[in-house]
Amino acid sequence: MNRRDTVFALLALSATPLASFAQQPQRKVSRIGLLISETVSGQASRIQALRAGLRERGYVEGENIAVELRSAGGDYDRLPALAAELAHLKVDVIVSFGIKATIAAKGATTTIPIVFPLTGDPVAQGVVDSFARPGGNLTGSSIFGPEVSAKRVELFKEAVPRISRVAVLANPSDSVRGVSLQAMRATGKALKLELHAFEVRRPKEFESTFAKIAKGHFDALMVSQDTLFAANANRIAQLAAAARLPSAGYTEYADAGGLIGFGTNDVAMHRRAAYFVDRILKGANPRDLPIEQATRFELVINLKTARALGVKIPQSVLIRADRVVE
Repeated sequence: MNRRDTVFALLALSATPLASFAQQPQRKVSRIGLLISETVSGQASRIQALRAGLRERGYVEGENIAVELRSAGGDYDRLPALAAELAHLKVDVIVSFGIKATIAAKGATTTIPIVFPLTGDPVAQGVVDSFARPGGNLTGSSIFGPEVSAKRVELFKEAVPRISRVAVLANPSDSVRGVSLQAMRATGKALKLELHAFEVRRPKEFESTFAKIAKGHFDALMVSQDTLFAANANRIAQLAAAARLPSAGYTEYADAGGLIGFGTNDVAMHRRAAYFVDRILKGANPRDLPIEQATRFELVINLKTARALGVKIPQSVLIRADRVVE
């Protein structure tokens, strides 16, 4: 073989794999939109949990999925525009963090599937038609918001029997706020507890709200389950400690420094949201994916906070705790 023939032979060999590669179909990259009502830092653990759940199901960012993240940073008026932006991008699915984000996403599109990792009562909130057959383009998980809130009051009184006047932080933007407060007050009345709601819409209102609570001579604080409070759990716990107020809230609130936490594991539920995303990306219609209802609830007690406040938690409560923060 002369030099000319050798060159052509080498070119032919090198061209073969290139031609084969060109004929292979490119792997589809699905686009997932994350719509967050609060700050990204405030929802970091939930975002990480969702991403971990996606990785467990074989989804890797930069390979077969791309994430479009939009955060309102606590400015809820921005949510409709951010939701519309994700809809305009024609993402394959939207994951909404919080009921306010869910409602904004629902208003922005009737065709793009929407997954909510958790919500209090999606039927009462007008998000879906029913638990068994959601209808429309939404699906996700429910945490029995009003029922859990009522149980939290009961556990709080059992853990700290001396309390009688309880201030309740509530976000008026929460569409089940009224139902949850009603359930809490009914339980409180049976336990001879006075519950007074203090509305907080923005993080900048925490200091002034605690000043009002101090003037009212309340002896305890309850924190409603809401994305605003979850994103600012450390700050709320610090303000409660400074005011010498025993406080109760959702499970993560106890980890942040609150005395008592009761409810679902919200981080785990955001990890579970990856299941819905996976089903949808594989062709399932959200209207046919039943709403999952939480079945496991945790009681968390922060003994470090109890010691700082001089509160002795009864042994009957301690032995029922799923976790104790030392």
